[in-house]
Amino acid sequence: MPEENKIDSLLRRRGFIWQSSEIYGSLSGFYDYGHLGTLMKRKFENLWRSYFLGSDKNFFEISTSTIMPEEVFKASGHLDHFTDPVVKCKKCGFVERADQLLERQLHEKFEGLDKGELSHLIKKHNVKCPKCGGDLGEIEEINLMFPVDIGPYSKIRGYLRPETAQSSYLNFLREFNSLRKKLPMGLAIIGKAFRNEISPRQGVYRMREFTQAELQVFFDPEKINEAPSWEKIKDYKLRLTPVSSRDEVIEIACEEASTKLGLPRYYLYFMTLIQKFYVEILRVDKNKIRFFELSEEERAFYNKIHWDLEVNIEGFNGFGEIAGLHYRTDHDLKSHQNLSGKSQEVFHKGKRFIPHVIEVTFGVDRNIYALLELSCHKRDDKVVLSLPPKLAPFDCAVFPLVNKDGLDEKAEEIYNELRKYFNCFYDGSGSIGRRYARQDEIGTPLCITIDYDTMKDDTVTVRDRDTTKQVRVEIKDLKDKISEFLEES
Repeated sequence: MPEENKIDSLLRRRGFIWQSSEIYGSLSGFYDYGHLGTLMKRKFENLWRSYFLGSDKNFFEISTSTIMPEEVFKASGHLDHFTDPVVKCKKCGFVERADQLLERQLHEKFEGLDKGELSHLIKKHNVKCPKCGGDLGEIEEINLMFPVDIGPYSKIRGYLRPETAQSSYLNFLREFNSLRKKLPMGLAIIGKAFRNEISPRQGVYRMREFTQAELQVFFDPEKINEAPSWEKIKDYKLRLTPVSSRDEVIEIACEEASTKLGLPRYYLYFMTLIQKFYVEILRVDKNKIRFFELSEEERAFYNKIHWDLEVNIEGFNGFGEIAGLHYRTDHDLKSHQNLSGKSQEVFHKGKRFIPHVIEVTFGVDRNIYALLELSCHKRDDKVVLSLPPKLAPFDCAVFPLVNKDGLDEKAEEIYNELRKYFNCFYDGSGSIGRRYARQDEIGTPLCITIDYDTMKDDTVTVRDRDTTKQVRVEIKDLKDKISEFLEES
C-alpha cells in the first residue's frame, strides 16, 4: 500500500484505516480502524462466519486466549522455524528481509529460499543497500514471535500467538468430545495474531498486529478423496497458477484438477468454497483473483499442500495473498501429543487415529483493504466506493430536503425507525447533491430523501448509489424494500 496509492488519503480522511498512535509518530505495522472501517470489518467477519460456518452443521466458532505458554510453540515448531532471513547494511545499518529485498530489485518471488541461496543471489546480482548503496552483511535468521513474561514475579515465558490456528488444535479434543465425537469437525477463530515483522510496509499487507479468520477442519484422512456434493462441483472451474505454470492462470474444472494435478477432492471442495465466496458473495471480478500454488521449498514446513488465494490490485503491487488453503496433515495434533504426553487420538467409526487438518485462513485486514481498492472508482470526477451493499459501512442514509417546514422532524422520525433494523446515517447539512456525493464516497448503497411530497402522500425518494436512479417508495414499505435490496445484492 504505497503512500501514493489513490485511496490512502480517503481511508484516513473518511474514517476507515490509519496508522496507530499517530500523534506520537506512529509505529510501523500497527493500524487502527475508524468508525467506518470498524463497521465494514464487522460486516466482513459476519459474512465470513455465515458463509463458512454455514457450510457444515458441525463447524463452530470458538474464542481463545492470545497469549500461550512457550511449550505450545515448541511443539508447533514456531520456536525453531518461524523465522525470516534478515540482511543488514554494513554502512548505514539499514535492516531488511533478504527475500523481499531481492523481490523488489529483481521483480521475482524468492520466499522459501534458504540463507545460502539468498546470499548467492545477492552476490550474483551485486545487490546493494537500497538506502545508501552500501555493501550488505551476512544473512541472519530472526524469530518473529513476540515474547511476554507471564506474572510479575514468576517470569513464566509465553508468546503472543503468531497465528490463531494453534488455539484450535489445543482445544480440539475437548470440542470433539463436546460435539458428540463427529467428524469432520470445524473450529473457527476470528481474532488477533502477532508477528514481529522486520520491516513492515505496504500498509495493512504486512502488519505486526492483525486479524485472522481461520477455520481448522478435522477429518478422517481416509476420507480426503470424498467431497460433499462432488457431482455439483466437479465441473466448477477454478482459477489456478500451479508450480508447473507460474506465468499464467489456467481455468480448470475440479474433476480435471483432481486427475491431472493430483489435488484431493476434499481439498478441491474448499477451494471451490473460497473462490465462490469471493466471486458470488463479495462480488470480486474473477479475473482479479487466482489460486497460487507454493512449492515444497516455499510453503511452510507443516503444509503438504498449500495454495494461496491472491488478488491483483495496485496497493499490493500486483498479485498479493489474502487467503490460503493448507493441508496440514496430522502434524499439529501429533506434535502437541508428543510434547504434552496427552493423546490426541480419537475413536471414530470403529477405528482409532489422529485426525488430519485442512486449514482455511483469511487475512481480514488485507481483505478489507483489497475490497476497498477494488470498489474505488470515479464518476463525474467524484469518488464512489461501489462496495457490495452487504459490506458497506452504512446500509442507507436519510436526508431532509431542507431543515424546515417539518421535513427535518419527519426525516428524524424515519431515521429513528430505520436505525432499529439497519446501519443508518443521518445527514441534514449541505445541498442534496453534496450529501449524495459524501455517501457515494463512503459506499452507502441507498439514500432516502424526505421532501415536500412526503408530507402529502407519505412517500420518499430512494436513490441507488451505483445507478443513481431514484424511485418513490411508500414509507410503510421502506423497511421491506431496503431488506429486499440488501438480501438480493
